[in-house]
Amino acid sequence: MAEWCIVGADGQLGQCLRDALVAQGLTFVALNRDALDITDSSAVHNKIQELHPKFIVNAAAYTNVDGAEDNVDAAHAVNCDGARNVAMAAQEVGATLFHISTDYVFNGNATTPYAHDTPGDPRSVYGQSKWDGELAVINAHPLGSVIVRTAWLYSAYGNNFAKTMVRLSQEDRNVSVVTDQLGQPTSAHDLADQLIKMSAAGIHSGIFHGTNGGTATWFDFTQAIFQLIGADVARVEPTTADKFPRRAVRPHYSVLGHQQWAATTVAPMRHWQEALAEIIGDVRTAVIGPQQ
Repeated sequence: MAEWCIVGADGQLGQCLRDALVAQGLTFVALNRDALDITDSSAVHNKIQELHPKFIVNAAAYTNVDGAEDNVDAAHAVNCDGARNVAMAAQEVGATLFHISTDYVFNGNATTPYAHDTPGDPRSVYGQSKWDGELAVINAHPLGSVIVRTAWLYSAYGNNFAKTMVRLSQEDRNVSVVTDQLGQPTSAHDLADQLIKMSAAGIHSGIFHGTNGGTATWFDFTQAIFQLIGADVARVEPTTADKFPRRAVRPHYSVLGHQQWAATTVAPMRHWQEALAEIIGDVRTAVIGPQQ
């Protein structure tokens, strides 16, 4: 019997978690959307009953933030109803559920880091669906669900901001990046490691913010990427979010507080610059191949 079950295993966090579990010799089953549609309650019940894992990570989500504005039902079906299905199945087998959520549950208007117990106040359909999902998960499995909010995830897998900036660094033109959105660039590799640390520490419930430490604007993040891969930092030009109108509202402030970690034996995640320096080589290789 596998100890871990990863739902949404083909996303960047799912792939990073697979790597981390293999590295630590832990057994797991990785389920992508084809293997398990979390909107199908019977399928979720049957699969979790069959696997009977000790830990479940729900990394499955409808993540098209702009698309959700016109597809409310689809976003809600995955991010709320699907999340509830997984939580109910986890409760039935006594598994600890790590449910991955987002900074979009907040309004983005704060000026100090959001505490874990700040009430949700989403400004987008996507954010509302994720907030509703959090409430559904806690209601379905209150003693065995851990909500882990993250933001600005990047890795060597999937599509993400860091990989896009590495690709743009190879083009012969300047790159305009916004300076008026503040957050925490977060390595999905670090978050995967953090989930395993939480399981080992016996954390079975609560709300935690799984982001790297420090703060940055997208402009700061891009400058750091360019510098680390040896690209010309002067090509990174500052701009503002209003120059890039989007269908859904983006939070201007996405800094998540880490106070909740003090009540555990698990340390908060390291500074984003340290994490980026360690992983940027793999990100670069994933985009443009090994250095010659």
